[in-house]
Order: sequence, then structure tokens, then C-alpha cells
Amino acid sequence: MLVCIDKITSVRMYYLIQDAWNKRITELESNLSKIRDPQEVIYQQRQIRWMKDTQMAVVISEEQGEIDKFRKWALDIKPHRQLIKNGFETDDQKRLDIESAFKKESHPFRVAIVCAMWLTGFDVPSLSTLYLDKPLKAHTLMQTIARANRKNEGKNNGLIVDYCGILKNLRAALATYAGRGDEGHGGDEGGRDPAKPDEELLADLVESIAFVRSFLHEGNAPLDDIIHQTGFARNAAILAAKEVANQNDETRKRFEVMCREVFKKFKACLNVSGINEHRNEYDSINIVYRSLQEDKDLADISDIIQKLHGVVDQAITTNSERIGESTTAYDISKIDFERLRKEFERSSSKNTTVQNLKSVIEKRLRRLLMQNPLRTDFQKHYEEIVEEYNREKDRLTIEKTFEALLLFVGALNEEESRAMREGLDEESLAIFDLLKKPELSAKDGKRIKQVSVELLRILKEEKLKIDHWRDKESTRDAVRVAIRDFLYSDTTGLPVDSFTDEDVDAKADLVFRHVFWAYPTVPSPVYA
Repeated sequence: MLVCIDKITSVRMYYLIQDAWNKRITELESNLSKIRDPQEVIYQQRQIRWMKDTQMAVVISEEQGEIDKFRKWALDIKPHRQLIKNGFETDDQKRLDIESAFKKESHPFRVAIVCAMWLTGFDVPSLSTLYLDKPLKAHTLMQTIARANRKNEGKNNGLIVDYCGILKNLRAALATYAGRGDEGHGGDEGGRDPAKPDEELLADLVESIAFVRSFLHEGNAPLDDIIHQTGFARNAAILAAKEVANQNDETRKRFEVMCREVFKKFKACLNVSGINEHRNEYDSINIVYRSLQEDKDLADISDIIQKLHGVVDQAITTNSERIGESTTAYDISKIDFERLRKEFERSSSKNTTVQNLKSVIEKRLRRLLMQNPLRTDFQKHYEEIVEEYNREKDRLTIEKTFEALLLFVGALNEEESRAMREGLDEESLAIFDLLKKPELSAKDGKRIKQVSVELLRILKEEKLKIDHWRDKESTRDAVRVAIRDFLYSDTTGLPVDSFTDEDVDAKADLVFRHVFWAYPTVPSPVYA
């Protein structure tokens, strides 16, 4: 958000920013051909797409005679006013007001240029940067700064870029509204400045860095190796630091918390003399932290499988004389985990490999549980593996965990393909699992599959298509009754010989609760 001194300046800044923005896109596109690192190319392409998608808007209040006023500056306020009144058009041809769009993190409206609107009483937790080009004082200044200072996912604090020197006003406002302890509130006269002195801020930063240094030193991965080494040696030092952090879930969380404290306190010292003496330490800690986050974000089971393929490739030789001979299918369940364990034993990054594999499994497991509520046994099994891993830290436990996680991946693969084996899709499989009972005959199992498919089809075509059906008691009851009537019906419902009235009531309730959660809209976002 950019706060301008007046309305005319707000509109002028809109066009200046647009011009600079488009020039930057052109510059990035022209530099793509010069980049040799494939990962850097992907990053730049993603940045270009993000910049092209980004939308900006001027948000200012309306006044009498504004068209002529702006025309004197060779500016047209009409398209901006139209956007403020009508909002943005959505993919479904509806309109979304600008306030809701700016608060919605997924919406491409990412740059707002304001004058007086949205400075107070406007809450956007994801707002990251506030540019101030307007003198502000007292409560208006405090509330404006608060706009960017809300915590949000991936954000501990906001960044204030001050173009007009409001620090003095900020100190006065803090002294006034923060008070003076037991003496109550004070103004400029005698009010204590609640902002920490520069030397204290710097001391806090030094202390936070020392905690990280001590943590890595205990694991025999000194931070100085990352700072002073270059090339492959530096890469090895970064990997060693990640291994120390990845000993188990607790150590990783503790390391990440310590890193974020360093980042927060470094930002607080940006204007403090002597901050550059600690920049190399900050950069080195940041690169380890970012590498850990990239492992978590980019972890892909295919990458791990490729590494396993590499193990297999080294162990296979071809014999041309036997080409054309009849062969039997190889039972992959008999894979030599002892050999894989030995290969894993040679790895210099066991902890990181296990953490990456855990990240992959957690993403897949989360999706499978969302799609089918009866898969909790997989969650329980996974938690037992992780609990044992976190309880011990020796080499044998890490290798045992790796084997257990690989076997667990195989079990997830089996579960993901179960719908196909049952002749259903994922959505119908969830209903089928809720309706079935132990020890059913093959005939009853086939009937329940038909019930699952047909019940879901009718609900999606009729009851669940009503906008916001979950919000009204009447529409909720209509869905609940439709499920119950369908399951009770002699022609469409559950087998009478195998299900009592109490069974049908219980199953109808289970299906309704699943439908209520999984189908806020049709198609369901859970199965998208």
C-alpha cells in the first residue's frame, strides 16, 4: 500500500508505477536468454508471471467536480472511479468489491494507492509493505502503521518505507499511546520514548546470532564455514548445517524459531550504525533457513524415486543373448531393502533425506484424509513412525525410519489406487467406505457401490448446487432428508437384509457429515 499526500498525487503515482512496472517486466524477459541456471530461469519466469498478473488500483473518496479537477492535471479519474464503485470481474462473470479483493490473498489486486481511505479501521493481515509519502501524526500514524504490522502465514512483521521522515512523529505517538507505566499516559513533555536505544537493538541481534552459532557448533557445523568457504566447500557446509537442524522434528522447529528471531531483530536494526558488521552472519543463516523451506516446499516423491532408480541402475547389467526369452513378473514387494539401507547408510545427509520424505508423505496423507475420513489408520501408523524417530537420534533409528517411510509410501500408493480396483472414483469411494459394513456378501458389496454412485450423482445434480446450501437450516435439512430417503428406499437404498433401521440412520448421518464438509460447492474443492 502506497499512502500519497493527496488525490492528484495518488493518480499520478498510479501511472508512474505502471510505467516502471512494465519496464521491469520487459527487462526480466530480455534477461531470460542470458541465464544459464535452469532453476534461476524457472524463478524468473514465475516472477514475470506474478508481475503480469498483478493488478493495481487507486482508492480515494469521491468529491464534487472531481472530473474537472483531474482534467486540469491531464488525468482521467473516471476509469478509477468506475473500478472503485464496481469492483473486479471474477471468473464466473460476477463482481468482487475492491476491499474484499485486496483482503483476499489469492486475488491479483496486490498494489493499492491511497490518500486517506483504508488508513484506519481496515484490516489486511497479508499486507507486507507500507510506503508512506504523507505526513501523519498521533493516532492516525499509529493505526496506519498497524495496517502492515499484523502477523500472517510466512510473515512476522511488515516493512514501513518512509519517504518524508515521520520518525519524530512516530516517537511522539508511541510515547503518547504506549504510556509511561504507572504514571499513565504522557505526551511529548516528559514522555518516555518506548523505542529501544540503538545499542540495545544491536545487542539483541548479536545475542540471537550467538544462539544460532552455538546450536550449529554443537552439531559440528560451524557457521563460519558457510561465511568463509566458497564453491563446493560452502555447499557442503550448508548441507552440514541442515543435517544438524534436521536431527528430528523438535530440533528443526527450534532452529527455525532461532533463525526467525535473527531475521526479526536484523530488520529492527536496519538503520542502526554497525549493522553491516553482522550482514554476513545474517546472510549465512538466511541461506540455511531458505534451503530448509525449499526442501519442504519442493519436496517431490519423484525426486526420491529417481535417486532409488539410480541405485537400481548401478546394480543392473544387460545380457543381449537372453533378449526375447520369456520372463515372469517381478514382485516389487520383494525389493531388497537391505541394499537400499546400505546405500542410505553411505549418504552424508540422512537427516535431511528423512525430513524431505516426511514432507512428501505429510502432503499426500493430508490430501488422502481430506478425501476420505476413514483413512485415519494411515495417520495413526505415520504418527507412530514419527514418534519413534523423534524419540531416538542414533544412526540405526534414522535408517530404520527411512525403511519404514518407504514402506508407508508403498501403502499410500496402494490406497490411492484402491478406487480404481473397486471400479469407483475417489468421491464415490468415500461414500462407499462410509456405507459398507464388515463381512458383507459380494452381492451386497456390489449393491452398495451402486448406491454410492447414484446417491452422490443425485446430490450433486440437485441439492448441492444451491448457492451456500450449508448456511440455511432449510437447505441443510433438505440434503439430510434426501440422503436418508435414498438409503431407506427399497429400490435405491441399502440392502434390507443386511442393514437395520438403526444402521441406515447411522449411515445417513455419516454421509451427511461428510457431504457437509466436502461439498461447500460443486465441484468439490476437496477433490479438485
